[in-house]
Amino acid sequence: MSLKGKRILIAKPGLDGHDVGAKVIAMALRDAGAEIIYTGLRKAPEAIARVAVEEDMDAVGLSILTGSHKELASDTIRCLADLGADDMPVFVGGTIPAQDVQDLKQAGVRDVFTAAVTMDEVVAAIDRAIGNPESGQ
Repeated sequence: MSLKGKRILIAKPGLDGHDVGAKVIAMALRDAGAEIIYTGLRKAPEAIARVAVEEDMDAVGLSILTGSHKELASDTIRCLADLGADDMPVFVGGTIPAQDVQDLKQAGVRDVFTAAVTMDEVVAAIDRAIGNPESGQ
């Protein structure tokens, strides 16, 4: 499995100041061959969407630990759509209660990753979602 040639934005929306998980995911995706852009902490959904479009990303990963995951993910997806990128896959990781996963998916989130998911599972899910030609998709 390889994400070679794919561009993935990792972002920390909202007021959350904890980014170790986002950096771990970024490194795992980089090790799988992806080019990663990490926005840093406390970015607005509008800024995340703008960077994703301007940098021609293949997917967006949001790391959210504050409990505002439904709002922040929905806002980011709306902002991407406003910029004509409504087909860009958005993934959410962090402290996500099981009862919120379906709401996130209904809002347009492609997949949700919690601490129980392995790095290999994250890479495989993203590889499938972005239709990497090298993976047979």
